[in-house]
Amino acid sequence: MNNCSNSIAVVGAGLTGLTAAHRLVQLGRRVRVFELADRPGGMIRSERDGGWLVEAGPNSLRETSPEITQLVTSLGLDPVKTVARPEAKHRYLVRAGRLLAVPASPSELLGSKLLSFGTKARLAAELLRRPRPRVADLSLAALAREHFGQELVDYAVSPIVSGVYAGDPAKLSARHAFPSLWTMEQTHGSLLRGQAAQARARRTAGHLSPTPVFAFSDGLATLPRALAAALPGGSLEFGAEVAHLQPGPPWQLTWHRGGVAHTEEFERVVLALPAAALARLIIGPGGARPLAALGEIEHASLTSFFLGYARSQITHPLDGFGLLVPAVEKRSVLGVIFSSTVFAGRAPAGHIALTVLVGGTLRPDLATLAPAALLPLVQRELAGLLGVEGDPVFERHHAWPHAIPQYNLGYERYLGAITRCEQACSGLFIGGHVRDGIGLSDCLASGLRLADMAMADEILPQ
Repeated sequence: MNNCSNSIAVVGAGLTGLTAAHRLVQLGRRVRVFELADRPGGMIRSERDGGWLVEAGPNSLRETSPEITQLVTSLGLDPVKTVARPEAKHRYLVRAGRLLAVPASPSELLGSKLLSFGTKARLAAELLRRPRPRVADLSLAALAREHFGQELVDYAVSPIVSGVYAGDPAKLSARHAFPSLWTMEQTHGSLLRGQAAQARARRTAGHLSPTPVFAFSDGLATLPRALAAALPGGSLEFGAEVAHLQPGPPWQLTWHRGGVAHTEEFERVVLALPAAALARLIIGPGGARPLAALGEIEHASLTSFFLGYARSQITHPLDGFGLLVPAVEKRSVLGVIFSSTVFAGRAPAGHIALTVLVGGTLRPDLATLAPAALLPLVQRELAGLLGVEGDPVFERHHAWPHAIPQYNLGYERYLGAITRCEQACSGLFIGGHVRDGIGLSDCLASGLRLADMAMADEILPQ
């Protein structure tokens, strides 16, 4: 046992848990962080191999709030922060086997071959829509189809969903997966007017719009490593499997490592775990698993290839962030990030780096293929879309069987289970990508929220 006075346990050392722990330490609390893996960061993994910088998981982070900017600065990371280069401003979509640039302005949209005249006319008419309250949730595809028609669902919504969730817009909940769109429709009627109003509000508040994309010179793993290093000595326990939580006060947390059980006491507990780990967790007496339903959440399976080529092997100028492939194109890849265009230092001189994403909820069969079977399919797509010739000179493969939770229709069932668990267990706070959004910016915001909730006056001892 330990003295639990002024102490908070954080379970999970991904970006959410580390951010919560960092904030709590800054606010004067004693923190202990428990992580099953042997390193911090969750799916964030960066590897430097000579002149190549490989991101096995997420590739970049959006600066969506002043808190993110302040966090990076407070950790002393400004000197190694790298902003996406101007060359990466273009985005490409595939239509009829060709790469077409995504229009960046109304004038570009008028001349674009990406959408038909009929859909362009519907976009103009959508600006006139009035707010309409909804009671029942609907899929993102249904919402977009109602506003813009099927063509835009196929050639805009579907690839965007592939790039964010690797999911199916016909299954994703509009209310939960894209809450900002849901709110825009309630307040503005027109989604286009709502987006314009949101951009104006950001500019008025002094925020850049669109939000800047950034990483670090040695990869995104710089951030979780810095968060972990900023914690006091002895705060982190790696290789620690938390098996049981007994509600308090004080809370008793039992964890295992190497077959040895340890029990510690805390005033509060913060859970920042993936869905499967939350589902397994015993909370309270009698082996109860109040979050067991979370084990049913669908996850997208993803495989990524980081491929390096000599610049002379590729005919496309790679003048953009990357490309996304609509599902109706029936290709073997979800998208390609032009990694060495987006950020400097990702490939040796005279070479380029591409990150290719495969799988998702619509093609889980591809995500499970062995690299030797999958790489030829990927190379065929790169040859047809980007004019890639020959084999890569550098290659890394990473598979994520449970990469991204899908906020599908009916997701309120899982959110309700989380809320009920917190209400039944005073001093327990749950967050992370299973609840607060799947983006890295969402995970950072979730960590700050969890820390502030754990520090709220109404839950402190009287």
